[in-house]
Amino acid sequence: MTNSTIKPDLSVRLGRLVLKNPVTVASGTFGFGSEYAEFYDVSELGAIFTKAITIDERTGNPPPRIAETPAGMLNSIGLQNPGLEQFLKEIVPEIKKINTVIIANVAGNCVEDYVRIASRLVEENAVDAVELNVSCPNVTEGGIEFGKSEKILAELTQQVVSHVTPMPVIVKLTPQVTDIARMAKIAEDAGASAISLINTLPAMVVDWRRERLHNGELLGGLSGPAIRPVALRLVKEVAQSVSIPIIGMGGICTLEDALQFFYVGAEVISIGTGNFINPTAPHDILTALREFLHQHQLPNITALRKYLHSPE
Repeated sequence: MTNSTIKPDLSVRLGRLVLKNPVTVASGTFGFGSEYAEFYDVSELGAIFTKAITIDERTGNPPPRIAETPAGMLNSIGLQNPGLEQFLKEIVPEIKKINTVIIANVAGNCVEDYVRIASRLVEENAVDAVELNVSCPNVTEGGIEFGKSEKILAELTQQVVSHVTPMPVIVKLTPQVTDIARMAKIAEDAGASAISLINTLPAMVVDWRRERLHNGELLGGLSGPAIRPVALRLVKEVAQSVSIPIIGMGGICTLEDALQFFYVGAEVISIGTGNFINPTAPHDILTALREFLHQHQLPNITALRKYLHSPE
């Protein structure tokens, strides 16, 4: 068998988890998974990160909650979700039908909220891993404030890890800190299995004709290609400071975008706003990635990363 006939192995590891490939979808941009099933078989993805789950149901922020910006999007959804018990009762049976890794994004107003949600998810064998949302910029309690405090981030990560081991715990970091590499190291030392970054950047849109902010007094989160250069820099900084896997995200819409994240140190990439621009973006990127490895006779993702760093 020649190299040209070898089928590339796209699998990657996140802690004890093995993903069939490194293409995932970001929390809050893909619902709970089944919403995109009409466009392609979502089971082909490496993993699906669910919408944020809180203890109680959240109706989210009042509209308008979305605004288009140059090369991006501003959202102020406010973590709308059905709450933990409804998630377990109604949504988990549906996502169990999806043949891929399911990672629950978890949010709360205090450390105990995160622990309670994560513990219940483990008890019910509901998901394969949890992602701690310590970076949402459009809620008034919790979220980004947890990700900006070294002490709280360490305590939160330690507490959740101690209650859900051996389930992997992923920490989603905010770019709104002085030293994101330090925050990533704190999460790693506290037991995190992986780091995901970046979440959206706090921003606003002004409706000057009506003399008000587009979404009232709330800040929104800027996402899309507009933040990709920032995301790449921060992923590179974190990759140089931790030894655990990194899930890179921020404006990934094409294979070219994804390769840039692999180059700076991401083991896994996640598509967010790209899902709204092109509902089949994850499928298209995965297909293109597989073809890229085959074309360059690269047997796996490790070889891809070495190839990206090799001199021309």
